[in-house]
Amino acid sequence: MGFACGFVGLPNVGKSTLFNALSHGGAASANFPFCTIEPNTGIVPVPDPRLDALAKLEKSAKIVPATMKFIDIAGLVEGASQGQGLGNQFLGHIRGVDAVAHVVRMFKDPDVVHVNGNVDPSRDLELILTELMLADLDFIQRRLEKSRKQIRSGDPEIKAEVELAEKMIANLEDGRMPEYDREDPKQVKIVQDLQLLTTMPAFVCANTDEESFRSFGKDDLSRKLIECAAKHGMEVVPVCAKLEEELGEMSPEDAEVFLEDLGVKESGLQRVIHTGYRLLDYITYFTTGPDETRAWTIRRGTAAPEAAGKIHTDMQRGFIRMEVVSYEDMMSCHGWNGAREKGKLRIEGKDYIVQDGDCAYVRFSV
Repeated sequence: MGFACGFVGLPNVGKSTLFNALSHGGAASANFPFCTIEPNTGIVPVPDPRLDALAKLEKSAKIVPATMKFIDIAGLVEGASQGQGLGNQFLGHIRGVDAVAHVVRMFKDPDVVHVNGNVDPSRDLELILTELMLADLDFIQRRLEKSRKQIRSGDPEIKAEVELAEKMIANLEDGRMPEYDREDPKQVKIVQDLQLLTTMPAFVCANTDEESFRSFGKDDLSRKLIECAAKHGMEVVPVCAKLEEELGEMSPEDAEVFLEDLGVKESGLQRVIHTGYRLLDYITYFTTGPDETRAWTIRRGTAAPEAAGKIHTDMQRGFIRMEVVSYEDMMSCHGWNGAREKGKLRIEGKDYIVQDGDCAYVRFSV
């Protein structure tokens, strides 16, 4: 599994339609709020041309891509942080994902009612973020009350949490995302323990029609959205559900020509996946041979035994060494044997940090 990405947004912004187009998940979509009550889930393969190239090189009988999970979460309404709409149920579903895609509506359709009367993606994004900030503000304030009672114990960890919580409360009260030192492992741990909605890796998914997709970044509406998202440290990925559905029915060759005609290099699905990988600092390594070529998702900085554990826990427990060839060397040397003959195969131990594109064979004993 790559990562779980939750689609979050107001009702009737096309989350379920977008979910279906990207994942072929068959989620219900209709022209009324809360069509989605329980989260719908879809699993999609992570596209990676290196996987197919390695499988062809090794004449693999089976190809297993990494996968990611899309979760279509029910629509948020103003006041969700105080229990309006689906309230806490909605907010609880967000906490269960690895990354959040804030879906905002850019498509124009008189037959699909907008809950706020007109299409304004920047306003909608601010409304979503305000509800998440209010929910986090309430949570941290309640957490801080308990921590202040415990600070008398002199525990340095509790003191650090109180100091960081006070700073975050000030940020939230000022209408800003909570700030912390991402290079400080102690602060990172505190933030991870808090599980705040506003500190989760997030990006904006602009749900467009064909017209707004082609003009994205050139018209006032999209430029304003890009500026609004950047203010909160997020990037915007435009996706057109209709185009994604068409791409899903094409051969890879036809899809490539279609994207060229649109003037883009990647489909919306590819951009969503790659954006999530960057946000979560994920990389891919491979195992490859005649039986199978498979992609494995790990965080950047993962040591060899832990990476081996993704394949099987026994490999991590009984790890001896890892035989490694980079993807580039694997292709230029025409496989494992050629890489070994040309001295490109490396023997790595427990301290080795696995790199993106590594092809690995694990030696272990249990």
